[in-house]
Amino acid sequence: MKYPLFAAVAAFSFSAAQADTLTVLAPDYFGSSWGPGPAIKEGFEAHCDCTLEFRTGDVLPRLMLDGARLEADAVIGLGTDELLRARESDLFAPHGQDLAPLSVPVTWEDDLFIPFNWSYAAFVYDRTRLGTPPKSFAELVSRDDISIITQDPRSSGAGLALLLWVDQLYGEDAPNVWQALADKTVTVTAGWSEAYGMFTNGEADMVLSYTTSPAYHIIAEDDDSKAAAIFDEGHYFIAEAAGVLAGAENPDLARDFMAYILSQEFQNMIATANWSYPSALPREAWNDTFRDLPLPEVAIFQDEVAADARRAPALAHWLDGMTR
Repeated sequence: MKYPLFAAVAAFSFSAAQADTLTVLAPDYFGSSWGPGPAIKEGFEAHCDCTLEFRTGDVLPRLMLDGARLEADAVIGLGTDELLRARESDLFAPHGQDLAPLSVPVTWEDDLFIPFNWSYAAFVYDRTRLGTPPKSFAELVSRDDISIITQDPRSSGAGLALLLWVDQLYGEDAPNVWQALADKTVTVTAGWSEAYGMFTNGEADMVLSYTTSPAYHIIAEDDDSKAAAIFDEGHYFIAEAAGVLAGAENPDLARDFMAYILSQEFQNMIATANWSYPSALPREAWNDTFRDLPLPEVAIFQDEVAADARRAPALAHWLDGMTR
C-alpha cells in the first residue's frame, strides 16, 4: 500500500488561486492554542498558497441550525455517532479521495466522510492506586473493590461509546450490567473533561476515557502511571471525521484539504496534537509512545445506521439500570 506524501509536488495538484481562504468548521478545542488547529493551519498554508481559517463551535448543532446558509467550505471533527445525521442533512459533497491509505481497524468505505483520527473507549486507571486492573468487562462488572467515573451518553461522545459498547456485549441483559456499574460509580459527568479531571485528582480508581489517553501523560508529563485496562471482549471504536460542504465557496481547495488529511504530514502531527491514533498510517509508522500502547485484539463497532437504531433502546437500558 502506498501512502501519499504531501510534500511531493506530484502527489497533489492545487487549483486554488492565491489569496483564497478555506473556512473549516471545527470543534472549539480544535482551534485553541493547545489543540491541533494551529499546527494544521501552518502546515496546510505552507502548501496551498491560501489562508486556512477555523470557525469553531458545536459542529453538528451549527450544521443543523445554519444549513445551506453555513459560511464554510469543509467540516472537521464530526464523531462517528454524528455521521448519520450529518449525512441525512444533504449538506455534504463527495470528498473525492482514494481511501486506500486508511489504517483504521474497521472497514471504512464512504464517499462523504474521511476519518482523520481514531481511538477506542477504555477505562483508564492509575497504577499507583489500582495494582490489579480488570482484564475483562465481565471482571469490571463483578468486582466490588473498584470505583469509576463515567460520562452521560446523552451529552458525551465517550459516554455514548460506552452505551453502545455495553449494548453490543450484553444486549437485553444490559440493565443488570448498568446496575452493577452504578454501584461502583462515583459520579456520571456531562462531559469528558470534568470526569478526567476528577480522576486525576484521585476521586476514583478508573475513568471512562480512551486507550490513547495515557500517551498524553507519558509524552507531556513524563508520567507513566496512567494506563488503559484492555478487556478480553474488545473495545468500542471511535473516530472523528471530516467532509466537504456542498455549498463550499472553494470546493477544490476543500478537497485539497481532504487530501492533506490523508497525507503523512498531517497524520504524523495528529497523534500528539489530538492524543489519538492517526487514521492513515500503518502502526509501524506511529510515534513510538503510541506504538507501545497496548491495543485491544477486538474492535467493537456499530455502523451509523445500527448505532442510531440501538441508541434509544440502549439508553432506556442505561436509565433503567442506573436508577434502580
